[in-house]
Amino acid sequence: MKHASLKYDVRTNKGLKKALIVYGGAPEHHPKEIADILSGLLREEFFFVQISTTLDSFIMAETQKDVDLIVLIWTRGEISQKQLNALLSLVHSGAGFVGIHASVGAFRSEINYHSLIGGQFLSHPGGVNTTYKVFILDKCHPITRGIQDFTVTTEKYYMLIDPAIHVVAATCFRNVMMPVVWTKYYGKGRVFYNSLGHTLDIVCMPQVLRIMRNGMIWAARKR
Repeated sequence: MKHASLKYDVRTNKGLKKALIVYGGAPEHHPKEIADILSGLLREEFFFVQISTTLDSFIMAETQKDVDLIVLIWTRGEISQKQLNALLSLVHSGAGFVGIHASVGAFRSEINYHSLIGGQFLSHPGGVNTTYKVFILDKCHPITRGIQDFTVTTEKYYMLIDPAIHVVAATCFRNVMMPVVWTKYYGKGRVFYNSLGHTLDIVCMPQVLRIMRNGMIWAARKR
């Protein structure tokens, strides 16, 4: 990744957008490694990237009000009302929000968080090694333009979903089409969620990397 090693100073590179990646929760989803991959993609797109392991980062970012994109890689866990309110305020005022894989199952008792992300994880029937097809439903969307249907072998998420989401890609549970990739709006902020990301080999698939890159760019605050 050609720009991954560069250190940008947002004070002297005013044209750069600022991204905050926050990761944590259960280690089986390789949150640190995925954070490193996504930060590399963002740096290639000339973002100034900060990586954090604490949800208090939302509070600090809310006081500064200069973050353009928030990426959450988090499994289960709890979030305080102060942390959650800061996150909601940032996105509502225009910061983009990206949720990866198990982040749709994080903070399960927080209805306002799931209103932000657009859904909640229920189960993954078939375990972690289910082979299924991802259908690109919106082939004209900037996130999936040029990407064809593809097959993965990984967890297959069954979720409760907000009817306000725009489903970009989906899979099939018998007669039910279940979203895999979606977008929505939260106030002035754009929200992008991708359920793929249980293992590093899935994250590193060319189609998934492209969806991740495009989704983060699409969600980032528009200047």
